[in-house]
Amino acid sequence: MSEPPDFRLEQSELRGEDEYTEFGAEDLEYYVDVQGTFEKLPLCPDDESLAASGADVAIVGAPTDDGTSGRPGARFGPRAIRSAPTTWGRDAWSIQLEVEPYERLTVVDAGDAPIVPSRHARALRVIHEKVFRVAGSGAIPVVLGGDHSITYPSAAAVARHVWPRKLGVVHFDAHADAANSIYGSLISHGTPMRRLIDEGWVQGSNFVQIGLRGYWPEKETFDWMREQGFRWHTIVEIEERGVDAVIDDAIAEALDGPEVVYLSVDIDVVDPGMAPGTGTPEPGGMTARELLRAVRRVVGAVELAGVDVVEVSPPYDQSEVTAMLAYRVVMEALSSLAVRRG
Repeated sequence: MSEPPDFRLEQSELRGEDEYTEFGAEDLEYYVDVQGTFEKLPLCPDDESLAASGADVAIVGAPTDDGTSGRPGARFGPRAIRSAPTTWGRDAWSIQLEVEPYERLTVVDAGDAPIVPSRHARALRVIHEKVFRVAGSGAIPVVLGGDHSITYPSAAAVARHVWPRKLGVVHFDAHADAANSIYGSLISHGTPMRRLIDEGWVQGSNFVQIGLRGYWPEKETFDWMREQGFRWHTIVEIEERGVDAVIDDAIAEALDGPEVVYLSVDIDVVDPGMAPGTGTPEPGGMTARELLRAVRRVVGAVELAGVDVVEVSPPYDQSEVTAMLAYRVVMEALSSLAVRRG
């Protein structure tokens, strides 16, 4: 060869025989998705298709923020979490846990509860019915909020499903959300835990909260929580003892009587520097890494009955980082569940 070869990139791609059908819908990037399901999972929005799927886990959307007291936008959370950037799809391999969750679990997207705006009580009733139907199919409901008021109907539906077994709750949040009312409303995002206790769905002694900080709720609410037997672990305790020690205690407390556990994750438990897209940001929170480690630890140690991830408000997000974190919370829960079941 007397001359150096040209840089032609003639072999720059491997082409299929039929480029139009070379990649299926499940192979394409997250932004190429007319269906809009979580991880492009099969859509099973009705009782018949859900039952036929034999799903172990079903994603449920609860797109309402009519219970929000401050910054709105969480009604768009389910859509944002479902479309959070991902490039692995159903070939997902957890480096953390060395498991392919979709190889061990049948997971589908059951669609959203049939919510309409401005009728918050109705929204909570249809969320309850949707989650109860999903749980009744044999699938573990993973609910994407929505503001935190959706935990009231969702956890109640799971408690109703597992009865007469007792339900324990592990609740990650900056705020206790156990006020009696917010501006006179009994179904605000600041009241769901009070409603669950008052109506007998969960006993106070079976309620464990992690990450509390800031200046709300007031002392009287904490006095009521103490009377009910709540257990809680503040962010200061996490700082002083470390996340593993705190989570181990929380698991033991949640299982002190109950056989099954509901996991509720308010994304504002994480410092707003890492999760800005939320309605009530509270400086000084957990790191994203700590939360994901904690979720793996909880799900790997309990019989999981339900999950929700709430308070993702896309209008306040930056570069989708909050939606991606919420998406990853779901993925860590699925991977941990796959390990436990495997």
